[in-house]
Amino acid sequence: MEKTALEQALDQLDQAIATARAALANVDGDAAVAGDLAHAVSGGAVDPFIFRFAIFVLAIFVGYYVVWSVTPALHTPLMAVTNAISSVIVVGALLAVGISASGLATGFGFVALVLAAVNIFGGFLVTQRMLAMYKKKER
Repeated sequence: MEKTALEQALDQLDQAIATARAALANVDGDAAVAGDLAHAVSGGAVDPFIFRFAIFVLAIFVGYYVVWSVTPALHTPLMAVTNAISSVIVVGALLAVGISASGLATGFGFVALVLAAVNIFGGFLVTQRMLAMYKKKER
């Protein structure tokens, strides 16, 4: 008996969720290994949490300087890429909300979901307004 299109889509969704869980476990494992390595190399002077926090702070500074150094001509394509990245964040937030057993993870996932949704819709509004500037004026 052949599977219906809905059953095939559900099977593909289950495979995608399993792949996402494995990818999240790998990322968390890599960060833990890097933090533990820094802890071992420094003779116990660097706490793994501080190592991860330092990477987070550096990412904030790099992101700030990258965004503010963009020329106005590249703003609309940058907004499109930002919207794409935010859609990936929405998928991760939905996974965090849906599969977590911890209330803290669910809360952070919900906050990430709300902030990413605001970013996506705001980006589309800004892009739409910028594109409207190039339309011919009707009299």
